[in-house]
Amino acid sequence: MLRGRESLIRLVGKRRRFLPHRQAFLSAPFQSSLNFRGDGDGEVGNNGKMESLEGGGGEHEGEEDSVEVSCPVCGNKVSGNNTAINSHIDVCLLRGTKRKLTQRTLLEMKFSQKSKVQIHTPVLEPLGNSLFDNIVQDSIHRLSDCGASVEVNGSNLCGSVLNSKSVTETDIDGRSKNTVNSDRTDINVDAPSLLLKNEVPECDFAMSMDDISGTILETFIVGRRFSNEKELNPGENIILVRDPHNAKDPNAIEVISSDTGYSKVLGFLPRELARYLSPLIDKCCLRFEGQVTSVPECSFDIVPIQVSCRKIVLNGNKENNSINFFRYLWNNALQVIESAKKSSTSTTKYQQNFCVFVQEVLRNNSHLFADDEKDFMESFNSLSDDSQRLFIRLYTRKGPWFRMSSISYPEILDPQKAVEELSEKGYTCSFEVKTKPHDDDLSRIVNLLTVAELREIMCTLKKNCSFGTRKQDLIASLLSIYKDGFCSRLPGMILDKTCGCISISSKAEALFWRAERLFFLNGEQDLSAFLLVDLGIVKYPTYNCIITEQIFLGCDDLLAYEEAIEVAQMIDESLDENNNELVLRCIKIAQSHISSTPMKITESSISKSVVSFHFSFSASWVYSKVILLGISFFERERRYNDAIYLLKQLLECFTCNGRRGYWMLRLSVDLEHIGCHDESLSVAENGLLDPWVRAGSRMALQRRVLRLGKPPRRWKIPDFAKSVKRKINEVHVLGRPLNSETGTKSRFYGEDGEQCGVEELALQYYAGEGGGWKGVHTESGIWLTIFGLLMWDVMFCDVPNVFRTRFQTAPLDLETDSFYLVRKDQIESHLKKIHDGMAEEILITSWQSHQGTACRGVNWDRVTLSDLRAAVGCIGGPCLALFCRHLAQDYRSWSSGMPDLLLWRFHDEYRAEAKLVEVKGPRDRLSEQQRAWLLLLMDCGFNTEVCKVSPEPTP
Repeated sequence: MLRGRESLIRLVGKRRRFLPHRQAFLSAPFQSSLNFRGDGDGEVGNNGKMESLEGGGGEHEGEEDSVEVSCPVCGNKVSGNNTAINSHIDVCLLRGTKRKLTQRTLLEMKFSQKSKVQIHTPVLEPLGNSLFDNIVQDSIHRLSDCGASVEVNGSNLCGSVLNSKSVTETDIDGRSKNTVNSDRTDINVDAPSLLLKNEVPECDFAMSMDDISGTILETFIVGRRFSNEKELNPGENIILVRDPHNAKDPNAIEVISSDTGYSKVLGFLPRELARYLSPLIDKCCLRFEGQVTSVPECSFDIVPIQVSCRKIVLNGNKENNSINFFRYLWNNALQVIESAKKSSTSTTKYQQNFCVFVQEVLRNNSHLFADDEKDFMESFNSLSDDSQRLFIRLYTRKGPWFRMSSISYPEILDPQKAVEELSEKGYTCSFEVKTKPHDDDLSRIVNLLTVAELREIMCTLKKNCSFGTRKQDLIASLLSIYKDGFCSRLPGMILDKTCGCISISSKAEALFWRAERLFFLNGEQDLSAFLLVDLGIVKYPTYNCIITEQIFLGCDDLLAYEEAIEVAQMIDESLDENNNELVLRCIKIAQSHISSTPMKITESSISKSVVSFHFSFSASWVYSKVILLGISFFERERRYNDAIYLLKQLLECFTCNGRRGYWMLRLSVDLEHIGCHDESLSVAENGLLDPWVRAGSRMALQRRVLRLGKPPRRWKIPDFAKSVKRKINEVHVLGRPLNSETGTKSRFYGEDGEQCGVEELALQYYAGEGGGWKGVHTESGIWLTIFGLLMWDVMFCDVPNVFRTRFQTAPLDLETDSFYLVRKDQIESHLKKIHDGMAEEILITSWQSHQGTACRGVNWDRVTLSDLRAAVGCIGGPCLALFCRHLAQDYRSWSSGMPDLLLWRFHDEYRAEAKLVEVKGPRDRLSEQQRAWLLLLMDCGFNTEVCKVSPEPTP
């Protein structure tokens, strides 16, 4: 795989768009200084400058470019060059960004940028023993002292996602922003908001404490697959018992059969209800008893039950504060039950999640949608249940076209009626014979047919029915016949076979794809994240989303970002299809955008913590990914001049970027390839002066300087020469090889006669004659796990703007310099505890508190707590503190390349030691990143060495 393609695939994401701007990108002219031809490199001098051979310059070209004119569509100033004007207007018209210059628009432009205070208040989950603490009141008092009008939302958007908190955005003048219409159907089971003032909230709840006793609550049992009793009887007596140690939900409440001596767990209460009843059981000692009202046919379906409260004890505390919180929790529990009654019979879980997702996006990103776009997305709630479910089903399928005959889901009662409603509202479109279908659409629709149907159509057309046996051969034959004009009735024949075809409309596809991007902020997650949480497969950490700044300041920024992702998707697809012409086109598009955008980032702007990670959501950042992939493409094709030109442009435009080290290294290497040794040396020397060149890239440049800088080019020996040439201890191990083919991973026979890799063979050596070491082979895995567990509280502490979704496994700034700078005091305080010997205690606490929770770098299954405790205890506090500091300061540069083996051994009760070993096979050598790690670990005081495995000499 080309270098840079893997990260570009992650950026594009699993869900591929049907690109609305593809034709515009392929046909619209644009300005580019490159001359990428499929058969040559162009004219390039030794300095890497490339002559432009496109759109030759005229005598008056400079005068025309110097004149700026106003775009009649968006009003922005653009260059007077005809090509620039046409390209700009094409893009504007394609975006639909024509502005209505009304009084309202002008007012919004001038006065809508008010300063905002966005406050997060934790909801009562997990409430635990802090239910009646005054933390919430104290925080509100502090905010009130600042003179801010505060609205705090304690509700969770979806009962299935309880691991994070919600944020409400409020202007200084007190007007709360709410983009969701009040008349929308309340589909999701949302807990009510907790409105706090300077005092404890007064609940509008007339029922007294004594009246609560005996109140019957109608709910149901869920999680039957996790129960130990599969048989149920109507009328069976039950009780509710807290399960505070549940790994999936600390508020879990078990439903236990009281007819069998309280030994049979029938299931659990719904998560939404348990959220409010669990603190009542813990703090107020409420006892709930009841019975099963009916038994479903399927043993895993929800089971209706009735429970009632039998005992209320407030630990003798009858203060108004405790009573009000008690009433608040009880009132919310009743509202959850009522909401469940209304929605459980008419909505499905994925339907609830989708509505939550749409509402959340509209609430937090309303400024990124035009009025008609917001109306379109909000109209989703006005659709019937069948239409909503069918649209979600189709949206999450691969598509884009679907046969009506294959649309059948048990929860959708009338698919045909649902299709008609979706088509009427503009959510789907049908395949029409009366209008000539687009070639791409026709090819995708033909692909829906089976081989038998394709052969039948071929026979009907009186073509050779034995033509090909592969489906793609039959499709190609049919399409060629249609394109040649010999079969105009082909679309009608396809329509007869499929009973009609539908697809998601381009408008719906584009808007909901945008909503997904805004909700998850990456291309790797999609709506299946809700399902993984609902099923208990993934549990996300608990953190506060404190949002004070938007990532996308305006719609133009978002649209430019979307277009850049389209280009990234196009180059990825063209590489799969070996379409080099389209690859070059995408590279030129990316290069033209970067060269025409004044987006140099200075170190002063990078020092602002809120800016550093925002840049990864810009169009320029995406285009830099495309260009990096283009550089790899050119290097593979040995077109080093083109690669050099792009590398120089990246280095010129992105002055503060963590990839500068790799760019400078490749530039130096490519310059050497074309014989420019002096310039290659100068690039390497300048790279060592760049503060953004770090870790393995810095090590590689240092070694290049030493190799290229020999007399007579350079006479002075660099200061770093001794450091780079330091000797790393080596040990040699012999083994019986199983294979010795070049290009394959080396395999050996272990000491027990079984086949193993070089790492397993090294572990056997160290456990035996190597000195009785115990250890694990995890490369970077165990180290990132140790870092994640030791620094858990630091990673998920309250920092504004770094947590924006409910599905994050790390703060957004983890891989930036701002991670350490923003949390410097807290990190140093934490590292002091690790240095002083509290690492094992912190490790155990994190493991027990968060086991199973998804966190960047933490692998719960690969290592055990006992191994981690042994490793941490043997390494020692000082070394661990230095290691954690390096990762905290530059996680991106140092999160890979760590030694293969972590070994430890105990000498007695008070003495232990650890060793880090990089294992190399017969044909392997240390990478620059691995060498940098080993030297760094040596500086930190670690015992390190390289184990070289060689085959035994044959007699």
